[in-house]
Amino acid sequence: MEFFEVLEKRRSIRAYKKKEVEKEKLKKILETANLAPSAGNLQSYKIFVVKGKKKEEMATSNYFHQEFLSEAPVVLIFCADQRTSPRYGERGEKLYSVQDATIACTFAMLACEALGLSSCWIGAFDEKKVLEFLGNPENMKPVAILPIGYADEKPEKRIRKSLEEILEE
Repeated sequence: MEFFEVLEKRRSIRAYKKKEVEKEKLKKILETANLAPSAGNLQSYKIFVVKGKKKEEMATSNYFHQEFLSEAPVVLIFCADQRTSPRYGERGEKLYSVQDATIACTFAMLACEALGLSSCWIGAFDEKKVLEFLGNPENMKPVAILPIGYADEKPEKRIRKSLEEILEE
């Protein structure tokens, strides 16, 4: 799929078919996330892959308040690894690591679309409960959750603001 077509076709999908994501496709998505640019090339993020029984536990735990997560065969949780402070200080810890995780998630989301899969960026969740679910890893800050699967819905294109509304010269 051509790059701009990927951007045009991508939609937030909240209903997924009961079809597994092929291992090769998941690997390609993760490899693509790993290509994302990062501050000082530190890649100050971690991607948690959740599927199978662990995904069912997550979906039923009510940690996330996103019931449709149980439908997606794979869920990726992107966390900022806030150990960049020795090199970049507080700005690296509080901002660069979050940006790194965000860009990696964006690359993964676009890779899903290019591979014929769908996803939905989730930023609304209880951060403390997500960390608890992940086993309270040190120095991690959950940034985004990305359920992945084959779409079982076809949402309409959303209206976007005009360039005049978002640009300042």
